[in-house]
Amino acid sequence: MQVKALQQIRTALRHLNPQEVRAAASVPVTIGLAAASSGVLAAMEDFLAPPELSRRRRLQVFESLYRIGDPDAPSHFDIILCEEHLLETSGAFTFFAKEPARSVEQILREREDLSLALARRFPAFRKPVAARIVRKVAEENALFALFSALPNLLPNIFALGWAAAEFASDTAVLTVNQVRMAFLIAAASDREVGYLDQKAQIASIIAGAFGWRTLARELVGKIPFGGGLIPKAAIAYAGTTVVGAGLERYYRLGYGLTTAERESLYRQALAGGKRFAQWALKSREESERT
Repeated sequence: MQVKALQQIRTALRHLNPQEVRAAASVPVTIGLAAASSGVLAAMEDFLAPPELSRRRRLQVFESLYRIGDPDAPSHFDIILCEEHLLETSGAFTFFAKEPARSVEQILREREDLSLALARRFPAFRKPVAARIVRKVAEENALFALFSALPNLLPNIFALGWAAAEFASDTAVLTVNQVRMAFLIAAASDREVGYLDQKAQIASIIAGAFGWRTLARELVGKIPFGGGLIPKAAIAYAGTTVVGAGLERYYRLGYGLTTAERESLYRQALAGGKRFAQWALKSREESERT
């Protein structure tokens, strides 16, 4: 069975193109800064281009940052960041000097299309973008774990970002979706993206897939009348969350989660996965009644 699953994973991986992730992360982004004082402008710059960066890296970040009104500033910006009382430009975002992370969340809510490109260039965006990637892929995998047994669920609630429906094996789909997550987190962390560049991480993801497969199938088999679907989806959610958190830590600090951290996070994510799966099933029932 493991040989067959590995063959299915290998087939599914052919449909996953890391170049698409590289392209999304490489989209040019310019941020215009507007403030009444040079002190606030400097605070904006220090937030987006932290002084602890190397001189070379900081200069690279500044290639995408402009003070609005400077002679060399372009006429158009992808994002405009303004001091709170200067927020007059349509589509601009507020710079919360005391809580700059709020500015990042506001930008990501409205400009999700630029999330990878922003994270690759600006360190302040990396952890929030990685967290969003992990949560989204964990939800996708939880839904697919349900979808594999309830074919009408996924089209009504969620759509995977790749052609998952072509593959009968839930192990292949969930595993390859985690590999896609690895590509996305690497891109958001300004690291190399690709099968060769991430071969160790990809091998670890594939090796871990069989533990999930065994546990999930045991649960579905032991709990009657479909009751095992919630635990199965929760395991998919929790396993993906732990993998994603480990990848984010590795690309940020150079090492992954400890065993204790993995176990603690898994328990927390398992509870969150159960709640999400229950919501998904309830949404399906409500959809069928309307």
